[in-house]
Amino acid sequence: MNWFTKFLTSSIGRKLIMSLTGLFLIVFLLVHLIGNLQLLIPDGGEAFNLYAKFMTTNPVIKFTSYGLYAFILLHAVQGWLLWAKNRKARGGQGYAVQATRATGTNAGIAKRMGALGTIVFIFLVIHMGQFWFKMKMGDLPVQIYDGVEVNDLYAPVKAAFSNIGFVLFYVISMLFIGMHLMHGFQSSFQTLGLNHQKYTPFIKFLGNAYAVLIPLGFALIPIIFFVKNM
Repeated sequence: MNWFTKFLTSSIGRKLIMSLTGLFLIVFLLVHLIGNLQLLIPDGGEAFNLYAKFMTTNPVIKFTSYGLYAFILLHAVQGWLLWAKNRKARGGQGYAVQATRATGTNAGIAKRMGALGTIVFIFLVIHMGQFWFKMKMGDLPVQIYDGVEVNDLYAPVKAAFSNIGFVLFYVISMLFIGMHLMHGFQSSFQTLGLNHQKYTPFIKFLGNAYAVLIPLGFALIPIIFFVKNM
């Protein structure tokens, strides 16, 4: 197992871990967005609260969620390690995982992936502390739908999205997530060796579209919510 440990701690191994965990988190974002869109259903939060209950009580989902938390932490740690190693190798001139292959806007983003990743991680800590932690600690009111008792996660979401300061913070954070995705999506496939003139342009297009549409979807939810509740 010594060779395996050496591989995982090598630059190539760390990039591979970054790619695989990154792709998992990319898929999770889509699933999370679909769930959050239920906040816009005009039912007083019933659909969203029932969705939240399912996501926190289903055994398979709960097991997957623990993997998600581990992957977020692993992705962040590996990113910081790569950033530190590349910065040292470049004489303190910044971060770039395969940045020399990136061009235009993507090259600029690639050089700042360490800073972008840190901002995204800070957002996630605040986001989870405000919603996920309250649910786990049972610090939420309770609603009953057709005899089913559920934690009212809709309540703190409504309070947060009724605050213009938090809405702006959330929307700006989505901008940083979009920039992080714009490079990370393509870089993940490139690291896995899926780099060919026939399908690389499609991957690039898909990555750019995903980096715009998914964060935009997340950003529109608090904006619409705030406008509707003014």
